[in-house]
Amino acid sequence: MNAPTTPSAAEKDAVGDAPPRIPSGPSPDALLVRRTLTEIAPVADKVTSYFYALLFISRPELRSMFPAAMDTQRDRLLRALLTAAEHMDNAPVLTAHLQSLGRGHRKYGTQPSHYPAVGEALIGTLMRYATTTWDEETEAAWVRTYATISQIMIDAAAEDEQHAPAWWHAEVVSHDLRTPDVAVITLRPDQPYPFLAGQYTTLETPRWPRVWRHYSFASAPRPDGLLSLHVKAVPAGWVSQALVHHARPGDVLRLGPPAGSMTVDHSTDNGMLCLGGGTGIAPIKALVEDVAEHGDRRPVEVFYGARSDHDLYDIDTMMRLQQAFPWLSVRPVTDDQGRLPDAVCRYGPWHEYDAYLSGPLGMIRSGVDALRGVGIPAERIRHDSLEDLVAVGGR
Repeated sequence: MNAPTTPSAAEKDAVGDAPPRIPSGPSPDALLVRRTLTEIAPVADKVTSYFYALLFISRPELRSMFPAAMDTQRDRLLRALLTAAEHMDNAPVLTAHLQSLGRGHRKYGTQPSHYPAVGEALIGTLMRYATTTWDEETEAAWVRTYATISQIMIDAAAEDEQHAPAWWHAEVVSHDLRTPDVAVITLRPDQPYPFLAGQYTTLETPRWPRVWRHYSFASAPRPDGLLSLHVKAVPAGWVSQALVHHARPGDVLRLGPPAGSMTVDHSTDNGMLCLGGGTGIAPIKALVEDVAEHGDRRPVEVFYGARSDHDLYDIDTMMRLQQAFPWLSVRPVTDDQGRLPDAVCRYGPWHEYDAYLSGPLGMIRSGVDALRGVGIPAERIRHDSLEDLVAVGGR
């Protein structure tokens, strides 16, 4: 078996310093990769276990890079690799996502020397389970695909290292328990933390070292540099439970780099249609603040969904924003009024609006379907769903 490698120095010199190019349309490699993925899909659990067994046998020191909540973390890594491979012909989306992954992996201590071992374990696993579709041509396609994926991530991490730390320390300065399981937490980072309204961070609490979870910022960048997060404690959620029920002012957390593409396009005056479900209202609130700070007067329609009135924990804040800005409309939607996407479709028309969605994965998926059904093109629907790479991706 040929071990996956990243391009040599000579190869990189031949093409300059530009990152590897991804074909703009379907390619023979992509077809072979997808054929493999179709075959291994029914045995995904076995594939995952075998992959990590190979990885840790060859590089036992890498085991310490994975948290105690190992299943979640390792499943995410392998799923990211396989999904990236599947969508190699979606160049703009995939390159941006891989660059974000490469920057984000710095916080785990990932080094360029780790990538070949991961690639060898990946190829060895596919060879083991893709028994009917695997041949020399398929192996070569996977080697090229993984080399491209890994080099984009390595280059992004190296570039990021020149101007940003692998992580930031951030002190909890306030902890506001809005409901028994939702807290609004304000943080003071130890150095400037550059981000855009609508983006998210990864966060680690000292209660669970090496376990990182994603949370959206609930405000636009502030002059005082403080950061605000909305956190809902979920069953068996190690980090969320720690943040909601145990974090106190003075605690110090770690933040990974900002990520996400659900940001305001200030080059257009299109209206904005925003759907926020549960704590998904956090980045929607940040987007509203961003529009206000830029002096825009475009119409912004916010639909705030929750199970009940009690769960609309930030409705007072949103209504104050509505009173302050005549271009803003806020509509709360609870379960007894129907699903959030269905409620949105009762209004409109929305064909001249850009849409922004944040909340549970199911809400995002149904929301995208509903919005496309009422005439909003897919390219004008923005969201970040980390469990669904092709749509660009929870919380």
